[in-house]
Amino acid sequence: MKEEEAVILSTRILLPFTYSVGRIASRFFIELRDNKKIMGVKCPKCGRVLVPPRRYCGKCLSETSEWVEVGDKGTLVAYTVRYSSSPNLPKEPPLAYGIIKLDGADTNIVHILGEVDLDAIKPGMRVQAVFKEEREGSILDIDHFKPI
Repeated sequence: MKEEEAVILSTRILLPFTYSVGRIASRFFIELRDNKKIMGVKCPKCGRVLVPPRRYCGKCLSETSEWVEVGDKGTLVAYTVRYSSSPNLPKEPPLAYGIIKLDGADTNIVHILGEVDLDAIKPGMRVQAVFKEEREGSILDIDHFKPI
């Protein structure tokens, strides 16, 4: 039997789709949209506050149920800057993304950094959420986090 040659194709596929985010994420996005509030869930066993909220604590695996509001301010833990363009980016590059530990949360959230000099970004800087005027119920209802 003759060995067949493998063909490898390189392509790009954009697949728009709609899906339900579930009970926990729905509450999170509704609070962003309707109230400009960033909500987390508190683990009943270890007390950690998880943002974005999750049904189960990743540390002790307990089911979460208690909702708590966390601050719209936080500390930048790490960041990266993207210079290349892509049709699925929410903004034009260069685009800075930050890992942010919000006040009152024990986990981090990843989001866009805006109103910032890219050369001045540094871990440890304080940032604050800037909400869009027209919100739709997604993580992008927070337009970006700006330095404070």
